[in-house]
Parts: sequence; structure tokens; C-alpha cells
Amino acid sequence: MQKAPVRLPPATRHGLVLGLLLAAAVGMAARAAYLQLINKDFLQEQGNERFLRVVEIPAHRGMILDRNGEPLAVSSPVDSIWAQPQQLLQQRARWPVLARALGMEPGELEKRLAENETRQFLYLRRHLPPSAAQQILALKIPGVFSKREYRRYYPDAEVTSHLLGFTDVDDAGQEGLERTFDQHLRGVPGSKRVIQDRMGQVVENVERISAPQPGKSVVLSIDRRLQYLTYRALKAAVLENRASAGSAVIADVRTGEILAMVDQPAGNPNNRKNLRGELLRNRAVTDVYEPGSTLKPFAVALGLESGKWSPHTLINTAPGTLKLGRFRVRDVHNYKTIDVTRVISKSSNVGTSIIALSMPAERLWQLYKNLGFGSPSGIGLLGEQAGVLNHFSRWGGEIGHANHSFGYGLSVNMVQLAQAWVVLAADGIRRPLTVLKREQPLAPNEERRVLSTRSVRQLRSMLEEAVSKEGTGLKAAVPGYQVAGKTGTVHKIVNGRYASDRYFSLFAGMVPASAPRLVMVIIVDEPKGGAYYGGTVAAPVFGKTMGGVLRLLNITPDDMPTMKIAGAASPDRATP
Repeated sequence: MQKAPVRLPPATRHGLVLGLLLAAAVGMAARAAYLQLINKDFLQEQGNERFLRVVEIPAHRGMILDRNGEPLAVSSPVDSIWAQPQQLLQQRARWPVLARALGMEPGELEKRLAENETRQFLYLRRHLPPSAAQQILALKIPGVFSKREYRRYYPDAEVTSHLLGFTDVDDAGQEGLERTFDQHLRGVPGSKRVIQDRMGQVVENVERISAPQPGKSVVLSIDRRLQYLTYRALKAAVLENRASAGSAVIADVRTGEILAMVDQPAGNPNNRKNLRGELLRNRAVTDVYEPGSTLKPFAVALGLESGKWSPHTLINTAPGTLKLGRFRVRDVHNYKTIDVTRVISKSSNVGTSIIALSMPAERLWQLYKNLGFGSPSGIGLLGEQAGVLNHFSRWGGEIGHANHSFGYGLSVNMVQLAQAWVVLAADGIRRPLTVLKREQPLAPNEERRVLSTRSVRQLRSMLEEAVSKEGTGLKAAVPGYQVAGKTGTVHKIVNGRYASDRYFSLFAGMVPASAPRLVMVIIVDEPKGGAYYGGTVAAPVFGKTMGGVLRLLNITPDDMPTMKIAGAASPDRATP
């Protein structure tokens, strides 16, 4: 038989329950006091785990400067608007206002949010001026935030675009020098620990973990003033002659520094929407050409070095052609008997061929190799093409030997042609070219003798005749200065054959000729305005550019008695 359960009196039960409740309350109060007064770090750590975040501190990209410290590329602070899609999806009523502020249609905003609803981070608009970003944040729409970034800006826009290249939206180098020196220019972001509220906004900076390291600057050899003058003259020539493209390079003879490098057509890297590949290609290194008559001085220099020829040696070029097997080398006119100086000034293919053929083909090939043809220039620009210089055994006999003497059968880029002409201007010494400012003089082992001083100085006097009323390059003349140079007009190759009506127009020269300081080479691709000779299309670019350049650099005139306005130029009659 079971015993009846013991029942406590009601008063006792009520007292027991009340006691338990009081004990629990005292325990909770004691625990709270312990955590907040004695072990208060515990609650702070728990709160920080929910709201403490490590965020990146952006670092700005280093500047690209010209040789005088003028900025060519800078990174300016901008703000980008981003969103947490899940939060913003709950603010449908605010979408029209936000879309207008962002400059987009409400439907576009809705589509982007729907496609990215599972993401925690979504850019809505990149690279806004800080004031515009603040206006959007002032709308106080939940789920919309800003992020500080940097945007690349190019003060000279298209004038330097081919050389500098550009960066992408994340400020990483994509083309040109921006890509070549990307690791040097790119900064290292820092980091900091912050407290964010439930909306993701930073309410307190707790500590800096690492400081951002700005990118290092790059100082170029380019002179911004010369770059502009060259660009202006080249662009005018391309437009006036309705040409497809053009390139020009100016080099300092003493240091090998590139002072200007420009191309046409051009695009504005500050406006990425309209950029196309052909507007950004640095044609001075990426495109190669047969240099034509601009190489004749080198074949003549070899003749002078051999001792078989002097500036006054007579050559019979009659009847204006030279038969080599089943081929003929032609001059436009029959110059009959002329001396070697007039072979240069009249740009005679026949005369140049006769001089070259008097020596082994190997000697001309070795000279071209020593000048740097057929190999990258070492200037370090992306996309450089080395050009073509076949071994002399593959030239195809006498006709190939002759063709190479007046610039056919091989190809070079404009930097290689400039480097070769620096040799003529530097008394036969080859100096490596650079686009970086040289802070120290070149060491002796960095220079190499290619031609003798005597033959080069004789040749320079002959090249002065080419920029006179007796020569083909009169329009390259600069009042007050002696100019030595050579024109070139080259038939373009189309579908594997030389086109009869499509040309490259070239000029290469140095100034002042009595003691050369600057070399400039120019090419204009396929002029369609009627004129196509190098003397009428490319030579004027030299004259117009150097007139301003010499004044800016305060280079002393060396032809004061003859300072006068140049007369009309004779055509470049000598190239095939």
C-alpha cells in the first residue's frame, strides 16, 4: 500500500519559490557586476567580435614626372559608392532617388541589385569627385556606403598618351610606362581596425595596424615642353597631308636621353570610353619600316672609312640607272657625273649603290648590326619590335647589297633610327638611349665606337648640303642654325609587293650641325594630300619643331650670318 505524498503548507511553498527567484536575481546581479566592474574586458571583446573590422587604407600611386619635375601622371583622391545588396533591396522606395543621384536608370539599378543580391559588396559607381559622393551619402539610404580610392590623371592628355599608357579602374598599369614601372609606381595599402555600426558605417577608428606606403615616383628624360612642340608639329603634318599615322623622336646626343617621343593618331587616356588600341599604340617602337634614304649616309660613311672615297670623289651615275643582273637601280633623274657630296644631297640611289658595291656586303651588314638594327633597342618600352636585318648571305647578291645601302630590304623602328643617327651626331660613338632621366654621366664601358671621328665629321658637312637649296631637305632648315639631315621616301609594301602610290615619308637630322646637340627622326605614314616626298612632308616637322626647341633650351646659334627666311624647297627627288 503506497504512502500519501507529503504536501507542504501553501505558505511554505510560496516562500521556497520566492527564495529561489531572489537567489537567481542576486546571482545575475553579481555576475553583471563582475563582468562590468571586475572582468569588463570580456563584454568589450564580445562586442568587438560583432562590430570590429579590419579595413584597408588605400595608398596612392607614384607620380610620373618629366625631367624638370613637371607632373605627367598623378593620382587624385576620389570616392566610389558601394552597397550591401541585401540591405538596399529592402529600400525599394528610395531606389528612384538613388538612381538619379548615381546617374543611372532605376531599372538598371534594380537589375544590378537583383543579379548580385547574395553578395556582401557591390560597386554602384566608381571614381566620383568627393563632393558628389557626399551628396549621395547625404541621402542616408541604408545599405549605401562610400570608399576612398585614387584615379589616374594625365595633365597633357593625348600629348603623352602613347608613351605613358594608362591605368585601369583599380589604378594598375595596363600599357606603356604605367605598366613597365607598375611595381615601382604602385603603392602598398595599409590597414586599420575600426568599429562599424550595424549599417556598416565606421563609428570609431580603434588602431592603425600598418601605414600605407605610397608608390615611388618615376622621373623621365622627357621634356614636357619639347614633347608638346613635337606633338603639335607632327599632328599638323598628319592632318595637312591626310596621312594615316606618324611618329617622331628627339634624342639628346650627349646623354642618349629621349627628350620627346610622340605619335599620331592619339587618344585621351583621361576618357577611357573613347580609347581604342590604335590610338594608344606607341608606333615609335611597335611599328617597323624600311628606312629608305635615311640610311644612305651610313653606306657613304663606310666608303669614307675605306679610303676609296672622299667627299669630292667623282661618280658617273649616267644614264640614271645601274644594271645589276636582271634588276636595275634607278634615280629619278640622270645626274651624270657628280661627287660623293652630291650623291648625298641629291639622294642618288645609283651613286650610293656604286659606293656600297665597292666594299664587301659583310661590312655594311656589320655596321648595321653595330648600330643596333635587328635587335631591341634596350629602351625597355612594351611591345617593341626589333625589326629585320637578315644576314648578308641572304641578301640575294648585288641587288640585295645595293638595296640595303639605300634602306630597302631591312626594317627598323623609330627609336633604332634615332639611335643610329645619334652615332653620326656623336662623332661615331654609340650611346644607349633611355626614357629615364640620367642622373650620372655614362660610364666609358657603356659607349662604343662604331665609326671614326674623321669620316663622321666629313659626312656631317655633306649632310648640311642636303638641307640647302642644292639638296632635298631644305624645308628642315632652322634660321640661325646649321642643320645636317637626310630625307627619305619609301614605297609601302602591300600584299607582299611594293605599292606604286603608297609611301612612308621620312626625315632624320641633327642640329646645330657644327656641334650636334639634338637628333630628330620623323616618319609620316601614307600621306594622301598630293605630296609624299620626305622633303615636303616630314622635313617641315623638323624645321617647325626645332625652331622652338632650340630657343627653349637656349642653344647658341651657329649660323648667324645666314639667318633669313628659307626659300621654296625642292622636292625629294632621289628615293625610288
